[in-house]
Amino acid sequence: MRCSIRRCFLTSVGIGFLWLFITLKVPTEIEDDQNVMTIQGQVYDVPLSVSQEDSYNRREDLRPLEEWQNLTSKYMKKIQQRRKTWLMVGISSVPRPDQNSLSYTLLSLFRATSKIEQKRLTVLVHLADSDLTWLRETTVHISSLFSPQILAGQLLLIHAPSDIYPTVDDVRDKDTQAEFYSKQNIDHAFLMSFATKLSDYFLLLEDNAFCAPNFVTHIHWKVNAMRSDPWVMLEFSNMGFLGKLFHSRDLPVLSHFLLLFYKEKPLNRLIPHFRTLLAQKNPILCRPFLFYHRISYFTYNDSQKATPVRKKNPYGPDNPPGAIFTDMKVFDVHFPWEAYTLDESFFWTHNVSAGNHLTVILNHPVNLNRVQVLTGTIVDGKYALEKGQVELGYDPEGMPQYCTSFAVLGHLLEGQMDQEVFLRSLRYNVSCVRVVVKANQLGGLIIRHIHLWEENAKEAEATESWR
Repeated sequence: MRCSIRRCFLTSVGIGFLWLFITLKVPTEIEDDQNVMTIQGQVYDVPLSVSQEDSYNRREDLRPLEEWQNLTSKYMKKIQQRRKTWLMVGISSVPRPDQNSLSYTLLSLFRATSKIEQKRLTVLVHLADSDLTWLRETTVHISSLFSPQILAGQLLLIHAPSDIYPTVDDVRDKDTQAEFYSKQNIDHAFLMSFATKLSDYFLLLEDNAFCAPNFVTHIHWKVNAMRSDPWVMLEFSNMGFLGKLFHSRDLPVLSHFLLLFYKEKPLNRLIPHFRTLLAQKNPILCRPFLFYHRISYFTYNDSQKATPVRKKNPYGPDNPPGAIFTDMKVFDVHFPWEAYTLDESFFWTHNVSAGNHLTVILNHPVNLNRVQVLTGTIVDGKYALEKGQVELGYDPEGMPQYCTSFAVLGHLLEGQMDQEVFLRSLRYNVSCVRVVVKANQLGGLIIRHIHLWEENAKEAEATESWR
């Protein structure tokens, strides 16, 4: 009995000391964590316990780079000690004409996930630009919108200082897009390097994406279904590098691969090459597609619905002026020209036959470097064109004009096609773009978007110099 009383007394004293240690130590660590913010280091942990004005003032008082990097290194150990999540979503963001692009993407991402799904999810954003004003404003804006996610450890912002980037001065011509995609490759190499060991799987998104509801559950189901089949990359979108899923264990090799070959190809062409090097010969497309690009860089002229008035922007489609014709059935809503606008309208028809077409006849011949055709609904892919191809037309004649010759650019895969025009014989002096139905199809058909990217004069000169 005496022994029992003594043991109870010692236990009570021990609990008392433990409580005292926790009350003194833990708030200090939490305060330190919340006040850590690196601008030229690698991690932002946004200070949500202070006002936005205070956070602005702190950002103005920049310390030497060495101190920031030491602080980052110390904080990285805490990040690595956090509980691993099942899925890490990685986004590299740069300034865009649409300043809210990243916010809309994060909003779509968190709205598309349930509370249960968010417990298995971490979102990592690399702010990949050296403009301190943009970094400050973006960080404060994101912290004000997504403070619950940041406090829960579901959203992390990082930044790699510009002086650790390899030089891109000798990449072709500095005025061409080669410099852009070289930096983009390095941005994503740093993103993937940081994400190593923080999750089981890594999902690559872009900062102008729309996410389908419950995408985490869809991805989890697909990964379980593929458990017995080895894979390197699963594709939940067929648009560039959007929606690509990797094993996190492959991220160190992939980031090193991007740093080795950052000057050679754009990211959307390097990643498939990496996949084949790791012995996955063919792409694995996972339907329904869960991620799509948002197009939000444009204003519109109400008097000419088919002709958008563009803001100067290097990322979005150009869609030069033209007229749209079709031999498919047309109803009182969702007209053919709506497939060529740059908003979210679309063309709706049904019961199409082999040989039916939707044709864009451009006002003037243009040089194209990319064509994108999207059919079907956004979320579940219903009413997509099952068998179809995209053709480029030349040598217009007659009144109204029509193209006298066509060449096949590519076939729609799962109702989608997003293809660069590499051959000189195809890309120059294009007057028509035609979507052709290759088999009879009962039921509805939605043609959402026909997007065209023009080749500018500087790109044409660079292309010629490289031949």
